[in-house]
Amino acid sequence: AAGTGEFEAGISKNGQTREHALLAFTLGVKQLIVGVNKMDSSEPPYSEARYEEIKKEVSSYIKKIGYNPIAVSFVPISGWHGDNMLEPSTNMPWFKGWKVERKEGNAEGKTLIEALDAILPPSRPTDKPLRLPLQDVYKIGGIGTVPVGRVETGVLKPGMVVVFAPANITTEVKSVEMHHEALPEAVPGDNVGFNVKNVSVKELRRG
Repeated sequence: AAGTGEFEAGISKNGQTREHALLAFTLGVKQLIVGVNKMDSSEPPYSEARYEEIKKEVSSYIKKIGYNPIAVSFVPISGWHGDNMLEPSTNMPWFKGWKVERKEGNAEGKTLIEALDAILPPSRPTDKPLRLPLQDVYKIGGIGTVPVGRVETGVLKPGMVVVFAPANITTEVKSVEMHHEALPEAVPGDNVGFNVKNVSVKELRRG
């Protein structure tokens, strides 16, 4: 936030800007967009100097965490007035646009929506063996035992034979559901529940 004192609070020792950037990197978020918001309430409004000051400081911090600043788009915006959100703003004629350089291909644009569109979708490791850490195991009347979790690698389909570790139980998957809809297959990133044959809830646990 570009407002007086707001950016300083966010980038301070226990500030949220710092915390969110570090969390994102720690959780494996590889691509970053820095939206410098509230440009309408900088001093003076829509100040290029304020934007450059923030960009310099945030670049230096994210570099320390492990991000490469030249692969990060910086966009001065005002969510309240809509500046540089969907269309280039006339209030910041000094802003010539954002640019990112990365080995998968460079990108450039003027707005936040373009920066979002330039994010590269992650590759889904469907070719690897199935790995699905269990978040929970439910017993559902009339259906039976339903383990729930997120597919990390591989593919989960009805009819597959799966092994639960560390109990080393082998069983067949009867059905796979996401948001109460049956799926022909679940891929990495999907949070699913799946029904298994002849396994009691007591035999399985989260983890």
